[in-house]
Amino acid sequence: MNQTSHQPVLLDQVIQVLSPQAGESYLDGTAGYGGHAMAVLERIGEAGRAILVDRDANAIQALAERFGETVEVMRASYAEAAERLLADGMLVDMILLDLGVSSPQLDNTERGFSFRADVPLDMRMDQSQAVTAADVVNHTSARDLERIIREYGEEPRARAVARAIVAARPFHTTSELAKVVRASAQRTTDIDAATRTFQAIRIEVNAELEQLRTALPVLTRLLVPGGRIAVISFHSLEDRIVKQFFDQESRDCICPPKQPVCTCGHVASLQKLTTKPITADSDEIAFNPRARSAKLRAAEKINKNKRRD
Repeated sequence: MNQTSHQPVLLDQVIQVLSPQAGESYLDGTAGYGGHAMAVLERIGEAGRAILVDRDANAIQALAERFGETVEVMRASYAEAAERLLADGMLVDMILLDLGVSSPQLDNTERGFSFRADVPLDMRMDQSQAVTAADVVNHTSARDLERIIREYGEEPRARAVARAIVAARPFHTTSELAKVVRASAQRTTDIDAATRTFQAIRIEVNAELEQLRTALPVLTRLLVPGGRIAVISFHSLEDRIVKQFFDQESRDCICPPKQPVCTCGHVASLQKLTTKPITADSDEIAFNPRARSAKLRAAEKINKNKRRD
């Protein structure tokens, strides 16, 4: 695998919000092939500590080859890694999540993330897990398929697509599925009609939204006071989860708005560093089209011993 084939999105903006300092510690929950990590490591120096996490075996091998013993490499989902590190009493200064499927995963047609080649329906980010895209497509009820395609793919014709899939089962390859989906999905001029459904199935296979909801509170607990967390999302549902979590954790009360007296006892743990998502400029999009849908949000762990601005 060519380690340079993946261009990290919003790299300058990530460095700006994380503000790495010499000797600090860094957790990359979706390290991929190390693009963001390399830039952070240059700034924290030899005295710093970096833990690079990914659930893709190919990415883990590439990280080990690229960084050697200068970092700690962990094969796990970022939710699993966060739980392990917290149990070990680990605290870090910076955390980054770069969500979604990586360019090398898309480029490796055998992984079944795209329909550019006729390959088995896989879509697993962690190839050791049992459930594949073929399992989801061939064994999920029409009702649940409709929900997955509508919620995760935001496909306007989700019911028609789900019914078409059930009627044509079983599927074995990406091309077989794409052909059936295209015949039922809403057509647009800018993307292939099968794209939304493939995205939805990938999210379901890898439990991407559930993992994000579970991990964010744990990752917040891993931050030292003054520590920073940054999340890059590529899907409106991911961005919504991050936004709502940061909004909630930046407030001292989360009672219903009309409730006269606070009874929740909630205490803010984060201070938002971004009031709205940071997006790529036209120059980056021209150089790296994947950045087109990227949204970056960041927050800082509140230091209880200091007054907030």
